[in-house]
Amino acid sequence: MFNLVIFGAPGSGKGTQSEKLIDRYGLTHISTGDVLRKEIAAGSELGKIADSYISKGQLIPDDLMVDILASEFDRLRPESKGFIFDGFPRTIPQAEALKKMLEERGEEVHSVIGLEVADEELMERLIKRGADSGRSDDNPETIGKRLKVYHSTTSPLRDYYTAEGTYRAIQGSGRVDEIFSRITEAIESQAVLN
Repeated sequence: MFNLVIFGAPGSGKGTQSEKLIDRYGLTHISTGDVLRKEIAAGSELGKIADSYISKGQLIPDDLMVDILASEFDRLRPESKGFIFDGFPRTIPQAEALKKMLEERGEEVHSVIGLEVADEELMERLIKRGADSGRSDDNPETIGKRLKVYHSTTSPLRDYYTAEGTYRAIQGSGRVDEIFSRITEAIESQAVLN
């Protein structure tokens, strides 16, 4: 099983590139954002709790995210060749929790792809996405908060995964196929894919 974390600021292209990685390597995509939006749309208790954080541009508490992730992983694992974790981890404690959760299942994170995009481009992408999709959290005020949270809490993960030997920085600007080519080159130069 091959497990990959795709990492980057909101709007960096994680979802778009994840789709291409799924097609290329047959991996299973776990997007914590998609799971949370599904729960919010369903009006579940989890969805209500999650929405109270997301609508303010805040991160979901770690214990809640780890429980959600472990449940999705266990549900999807029997049919999977490996996973792409999209939107998780976002903090060092979450990275440690992911490592522990995977180790308990005899697994590990094999590669971490960091999509690096300038804030100005991220803002433009997210405002356009909000206009196209109707996502209420893609507005300038919330985007600004999300980027601030990203830089203060999430970007230290670069150092964490660099120390683990799994982080690969990828220039996330340019055409989708160019970015994807950079990603596959980085994965294939380091990873053993079954």
